[in-house]
Amino acid sequence: MTTAKYNKELLLVDDDIAFCEVLCRALQRHDFKVCAVQTVAAASDAAQKIDFDYAVVDLRIGQDSGLTMVKQLIDLRPRISIVVLTGYASIATAVEAIKLGASQYLTKPADVDDIIEGFGKKNGDDSVEASSNPMSVKRLEWEHLQKVLHEHNGNISAAARAMDMHRRTLQRKLQKKPVKH
Repeated sequence: MTTAKYNKELLLVDDDIAFCEVLCRALQRHDFKVCAVQTVAAASDAAQKIDFDYAVVDLRIGQDSGLTMVKQLIDLRPRISIVVLTGYASIATAVEAIKLGASQYLTKPADVDDIIEGFGKKNGDDSVEASSNPMSVKRLEWEHLQKVLHEHNGNISAAARAMDMHRRTLQRKLQKKPVKH
């Protein structure tokens, strides 16, 4: 029996336990020593104790924002390479994740090879083609909701007031998966 040699410490922060288990096994096959946690508090605690080289952070961790975790990790470990994963992608959150120091921002489901490749993304890619089609009205609405919510620091009531919308209506719209384009 051989013991696996891990040479890369990785923090995985996602509230979806099944997803964590699958991704954890896949990352371990690529020689990562994975610490998987389901809350921002547990992630903060782990980051205080372990010098992580890499992190995979979900954008939504329960009721908390993964962007907060990105900032904390960068403040603690400036050289850490972070990939943000989300099922709720928006331009506003992608921009903020990168501005806060994430190396890559990927939508779920993401392939483990794409995640690992994302750790090395320190510079932009000028070969990415601009879309020739404008966004759909539904996608524009989703982007606008995300932008206003971000401007109000995630406060749904304040964002709803700013858009002259009932809070429950905004909550319903935010619970829906975004449309592609």
